[in-house]
Amino acid sequence: MSYAVAVGGATGNVGQEMVRMLEQRNFPVASFVPLASAASVAAGRSVRFKGDDVPVQDLASFDFSQTDFLFLSTGAANSRELSPGAAAAGCIVIDNSSAFRMAPDVPLVVPEVNAAELDRPEWRATGILPVANCSTIQMVVALKPLHDVAGIRRIVVSTYQAASGGGRKVLDRLHAEVQAGVTDIQTLKSQSNAATLQATDKPIAFNVVPHIDVFLDDGRTKEEWKMEVETRRILGLPNLAVSATCVRVPVTVGHAEAINVEFERPMDAEMAREILRTAPGIVVVDEPRLGGYATQLDAAGQDAVYVSRIRNDPSAPNCINLWVVADNVRKGAALNAVQMAEALIARGATPPRG
Repeated sequence: MSYAVAVGGATGNVGQEMVRMLEQRNFPVASFVPLASAASVAAGRSVRFKGDDVPVQDLASFDFSQTDFLFLSTGAANSRELSPGAAAAGCIVIDNSSAFRMAPDVPLVVPEVNAAELDRPEWRATGILPVANCSTIQMVVALKPLHDVAGIRRIVVSTYQAASGGGRKVLDRLHAEVQAGVTDIQTLKSQSNAATLQATDKPIAFNVVPHIDVFLDDGRTKEEWKMEVETRRILGLPNLAVSATCVRVPVTVGHAEAINVEFERPMDAEMAREILRTAPGIVVVDEPRLGGYATQLDAAGQDAVYVSRIRNDPSAPNCINLWVVADNVRKGAALNAVQMAEALIARGATPPRG
């Protein structure tokens, strides 16, 4: 059985990666339509899929009545406007934005962690499945196998997030700042010290910035809040203690996370290594030597979540530290979306026309 597939935002970073994932994983595609803005259509843009250059069509006016799956990556506002109509036309919308992640009638699914949530009937009324935040995805993939054994009591996580997580504008800004800073670091320094920063935050190049998304009233950023509430939801632990600090770093692709996790029952570093070595979607790279750990460069372009620096926390019992790295565009967005569709097909939960 094969399916009519559309990719919304097909000319963007994540959209392009979704197209590559569909092709590389041999997703059963009967027909493929790339969708983007009217400007992309007017510019005559196309997307290459399985050896063919497929013309981009207008996302805003597209008729979804003959589409089985829409993989959408166009931002929350656009998704709120388009997703309900597309779903009402009969296709399943797998949405990479934050628009529907907290909706009580839809599951938030990371297939290696909670694919059984796809069996819940409530989401069928909406036809929309959101993709979790990229930084949350890699963390729960690493922690769920450990939770199944020892029960997580508390998580403290600090992230080191690539510029690509902020979209094309942030990535382009990093590239421009790097080029400028190589010859004029003092200008970047003066920008960082400016009393008023309105159009942009502090420079990313040659810097780390503890600010992703907007600030909330309690001093957290929205990115930190998202990690905390999404982790509880995906793990099915509504009262789990989670504390996140999210930081932008001058890296193009790949998020890294330093995670301190405390367990209810016995757990140590050696137990964690053995559990994670056989867990789905995980590669353990953990040797106490020069280069015996994974970095963002290692994870770039890869499907796996890499776990390194697994060690006991001597300050608390049943507490360990982990270093977790993944490609935020690939595993943190595009791959997770395609895996959700694959899980639906495997579970016999295909679209009505299937």
